[in-house]
Amino acid sequence: MSAQSIDVLLVEDDARLAELTSRYLEQNGLSVEVESNGAAAVARFHEVRPRLVLLDLMLPGKDGLTICRELRQTFNGPILMLTAKDADIDQVIGLEAGADDYVAKPVEPMVLLARIRALLRRANQPAQGSESANGEIVLGGLRVNEASHRVWLDGEEISLTTQEFELLRVLVRSAGTILSREELYKRVRGIEYDGLDRSIDGRISKLRKKLGDDAAAPKRIRTIWGKGYVLVPDAW
Repeated sequence: MSAQSIDVLLVEDDARLAELTSRYLEQNGLSVEVESNGAAAVARFHEVRPRLVLLDLMLPGKDGLTICRELRQTFNGPILMLTAKDADIDQVIGLEAGADDYVAKPVEPMVLLARIRALLRRANQPAQGSESANGEIVLGGLRVNEASHRVWLDGEEISLTTQEFELLRVLVRSAGTILSREELYKRVRGIEYDGLDRSIDGRISKLRKKLGDDAAAPKRIRTIWGKGYVLVPDAW
């Protein structure tokens, strides 16, 4: 099997749900491989080399958070987590582990498909190493290359997930402008904000950590209470 020949690796131990989900995705033009055992998920990932991983949280053998962290050691593509839990803390934990998005079960098939397609569109990028001067944004020691989806800070490359990169790209392109959570959600996710999702807050926290911003008193990506977030252009 050639590299990147599979669109989605679905890691799900509920056989009926896995069958229904994979059938629906395949009916809508996506190729899917299914793995039911968490302990075998990472090995299966390296076997099929999917473009996206659809990962359940509760799995036999190894839980989804552990799998997500292990995949993030080598995989920068999209990871979408599925869970029966819908508490905000579970979303934050999933995002901290490196997930790009989070969907609580039971999920509407059309919603899941839309989320997957949005993530795959953002992951449709040139291979690393194809960097050129075109499309590169520079703010002090921060360099964001839109063509290769690569980021450097003070000469050191920063590893970002697909959604983290997209969020940073939006912030950098609007440097100095306050962007509301609703605006960021729409521009990063490609869908309207539902008023409840706090995934943007989790990604902002993750970006600050990766970019060396002080979580207690951030100077690079500031929170403007009641309004949103702003990337400070002269803080780099």
